[in-house]
Amino acid sequence: MDATPRLREQACFALYTASRAVIGLYRPLLDRLGLTYPQFLVLMALWETDGRTVTELGDELQLDSGTVSPLLKRLEAGGFVERRRESDDERRVTVHLTEAGAALESQGCDITRVVGSASGMSYEELVALRDRLNEFTEAIRTRETTTE
Repeated sequence: MDATPRLREQACFALYTASRAVIGLYRPLLDRLGLTYPQFLVLMALWETDGRTVTELGDELQLDSGTVSPLLKRLEAGGFVERRRESDDERRVTVHLTEAGAALESQGCDITRVVGSASGMSYEELVALRDRLNEFTEAIRTRETTTE
């Protein structure tokens, strides 16, 4: 048996190319709204629960504050969100949708349907894939913390 890893046999490469393909499919749809994919993810999180702290958003999106803050700054400049300092603790900043940001929710739903449909998979298959990927991610993250 040849010990050299074959690129196309690697799960990590399949995940990488799938991620690039999905984000590539989102790109022209989001361009029409003036959004990047990471900005769209922030809006999706806020459509679920408005008024989240920056820390909560970072945790939900699995991004560090150095990545979340510039995303929020651009979304705020675009008029989609506003950041507010908490009066009782000025270190806490909450992020709220503006009317313009909230108004994009129906278009966001349409976009996710288009992308889901493009997969050629049923809703049940997509849910199963998502669940398996979440399990895979959790296993990798758990392994990372135990080997550090």
